[in-house]
Amino acid sequence: MNKIEIKYLDKIKSPKDLDELNDEQLKELATELRYDVIETVSKTGGHLGASLGVIELTVALHKIFDSPKDKIIWDVGHQSYPHKILTGRRDQMSTLRKKDGLSGFTKRDESKYDHFGAGHSSTAASAGLGMAIGRDLKNRDNHVVCIVGDGAMSAGQAYEALNNAGAEKSKLIVILNDNDMSIAPPAGAMSAYLAKLISGGTYLGLRNFAKQVIEKLPKSLEKGAKKAEEITRLIAGNGTLFEALGFYYVGPIDGHNLDHLLPVIRNVKNADNGPVIIHVVTQKGKGYKPAEDSDEKFHGVTKFNIATGEQEKPKKANVSYTKIFSNSLIKCAENDNDIVAVTAAMPSGTGLDKFKELYPQRFFDVGIAEQHAVTFSAGLAIEGLKPFATIYSTFLQRAYDQIIHDIAIQNLPVRFAIDRAGLVGADGPTHAGSFDLAYLSILPNFVVMAASNEVELVRMVKTAADYSLGPISFRYPRGNVFGLDIPTEIESLEIGKGKIIKQGEKIALLNLGTRIEEVKNASDTLEAMGLSCTIADARFAKPLDKDLIRDLSKNHELIITIEEGSSGGFGAHVLMFLADEGILDNGFKIRNLYLPDTFIQHGDVNDMYAQAGLNSENIVKLAMKALDINNNEIKIIKS
Repeated sequence: MNKIEIKYLDKIKSPKDLDELNDEQLKELATELRYDVIETVSKTGGHLGASLGVIELTVALHKIFDSPKDKIIWDVGHQSYPHKILTGRRDQMSTLRKKDGLSGFTKRDESKYDHFGAGHSSTAASAGLGMAIGRDLKNRDNHVVCIVGDGAMSAGQAYEALNNAGAEKSKLIVILNDNDMSIAPPAGAMSAYLAKLISGGTYLGLRNFAKQVIEKLPKSLEKGAKKAEEITRLIAGNGTLFEALGFYYVGPIDGHNLDHLLPVIRNVKNADNGPVIIHVVTQKGKGYKPAEDSDEKFHGVTKFNIATGEQEKPKKANVSYTKIFSNSLIKCAENDNDIVAVTAAMPSGTGLDKFKELYPQRFFDVGIAEQHAVTFSAGLAIEGLKPFATIYSTFLQRAYDQIIHDIAIQNLPVRFAIDRAGLVGADGPTHAGSFDLAYLSILPNFVVMAASNEVELVRMVKTAADYSLGPISFRYPRGNVFGLDIPTEIESLEIGKGKIIKQGEKIALLNLGTRIEEVKNASDTLEAMGLSCTIADARFAKPLDKDLIRDLSKNHELIITIEEGSSGGFGAHVLMFLADEGILDNGFKIRNLYLPDTFIQHGDVNDMYAQAGLNSENIVKLAMKALDINNNEIKIIKS
């Protein structure tokens, strides 16, 4: 991509500065903004494709609406980089997704222009309707605009919000950002003319407008009668759906053509007819060929070479936990035709794209619909299949009612493969897998596992495949594995049984999850101080290995539990067990290390774990404090 001259973007310090530009100058600004986003993300990494897809739309919205008085709400937030640049944060874009820098999503405490925090899909219309009703009750006159992607429309919450908005009749503008369809140039011109016509006032409120619109077409478009019929049929089809929900439908229009966008959005802004849907068609990665040609690869990117599009690879190439899971599931599926895989719009992120290639009839992508994914998996289990519901920890939270009502109460053997467990780095708190240990281990009938390394993960996949007595889950983090050799023959784990990794005498370090190397480093440091340590891998948060915990309490002065989850999880259950057994009555010492009661902001994942107190240094400090040992200088020994 050739470097361009910046004429207008340098002068944009806030959306108010767009008032100085006419519509033709806005087109040049859009070109500059697209270049700026590409240049920025090439150096920082981040969500590129979605942001490039809304360049013109972002310019149009900030030109026409008066933000922050008018509320512009971005669903998910992947597409918010152009918005951040136009709202006074251009000078900070080099800090994107870094510690103490800009968030990769909209964030209320980052800017007055970020009206709602994002990160999870399909929330904008719900929040926007709440703001619109609040505006009405407070007798204010601002606009509320929600930008919702077509992918987000696969989630039930989006339709719940639209249904409610249609019934309330409050003025709300929802822009459906559709990057899953395309409009050829002739169709785009026709569609834009129709959209401008029906949004202009004459046709507002009409339900059956197709024939009337065609009758008003100028003579110059008569030759396009067939195309007009197709476009009006498309309008009528979409209009039927959204108008049934109580919205007035306008579109589809080309989301990259400001000549189409500006008049339609202005018309809708000035109309006073309740909730409106503007259907805008865009292309992910628009204006940058590598991203246009591979929108999934350029959805979220590392640093990349602008000229070639080649993304920077880690200095030390390694295998991810996600790939280990994928390979293990495929191996299990080779000999078990009942194994099926379910994902909620994340086939690549969860590694199930490889499973799909081999077993397309046994793979199901249900869209951004985690609630449906879980209950759908329940139905599969009832029919004797072995569903692996493969969902990020942070997104599984969205289906908690279904997990309880449709899975746990009915004791159905659904296997939950929980990716991105623990802290995740640059994506920050909206994507951290902090709570699944706590919210699953309190449920009757559930088996809850956490892998300490890649070998244990492979065993847990096999264990889940073989277990049919009820629901079972296993969690694993984002990132690379330790590089251990995986045995050729894999056996299932005995349910509820942990293992001793190293035997000691004074301190028992009872670990759950991939903090195991930090635990080993802490053990080495404590051993050098004369404090003998046992290291145990719990493997199971539920059921607990009660025999193991009893033995550790009998033969050690102190137990420290370590987990990559919130309070109320594994450590809390160990503590309750020891209390119920009366072991704590004798003055036995136990301490729990878990994620603190705060949302840890984005940054380098190792820094985040240090901030959380889940590294070797903090394990050593906690042990010494519990044993009342003073040592001001701790030198960590790394194994």
